[in-house]
Amino acid sequence: MAKIELKKPVVDEIKKYVEDASSVVLVDYRGLTVEQDTVLRKKLREAGVVYKVYKNTMLRLAFDGTDFAQLDPSLEGPTAVAFGIDDATAPARVIKEFAKDAPALEFKAAVVEGTYYDAAGVNTIADIPSRDVLISKLLGSLQSPVTNLARVLSQIAEKGVSAAE
Repeated sequence: MAKIELKKPVVDEIKKYVEDASSVVLVDYRGLTVEQDTVLRKKLREAGVVYKVYKNTMLRLAFDGTDFAQLDPSLEGPTAVAFGIDDATAPARVIKEFAKDAPALEFKAAVVEGTYYDAAGVNTIADIPSRDVLISKLLGSLQSPVTNLARVLSQIAEKGVSAAE
């Protein structure tokens, strides 16, 4: 009975993150130095990602009945979990970038907006730019034809003025 009472606050904490998360990425962090772990945590926090280490049984209990229950088979060995709250691809992106200098950090699996991805799939997700970058690219591509049209009309108007003179 006492064990269950001790687990409940931890499971409730995880459930709170799960409710707000659009993605959950699981990583194997074995082999990271304390310094590397500190830097990784800082980068993830700056990207709006919650990064924690919990016991696998606690994660299973919190994931039960959610899309993230798909991750249960990957909950083996040491596991760190990154919750993407605002940007679904941020955890994978930040971790992949960081892993270039810390190869000990490895993806296990992820669920992004309800879809399960294995380690290879998470690597692919990590290459997707952030929502803000995608929106700015879209706006840039929409703005480009309008800018070109305005430039052409301006040149036609200038030629018309010089021809009239």
